[in-house]
Amino acid sequence: MWVITVYTGEGSIKMFEFEDEKEAKESIQKIKGSKILSHVVYFNDHFVEAVI
Repeated sequence: MWVITVYTGEGSIKMFEFEDEKEAKESIQKIKGSKILSHVVYFNDHFVEAVI
């Protein structure tokens, strides 16, 4: 899961969840404000990543 946390100019915080990295990176370009993109990995997820 990928999460975008947005800090707006009015002092509020919003969070958006995405299933894949591509969708999150496309959306982060359209969102205004200070943004943080986080990759959330749960302990019991079967996560395999290729090492280059």
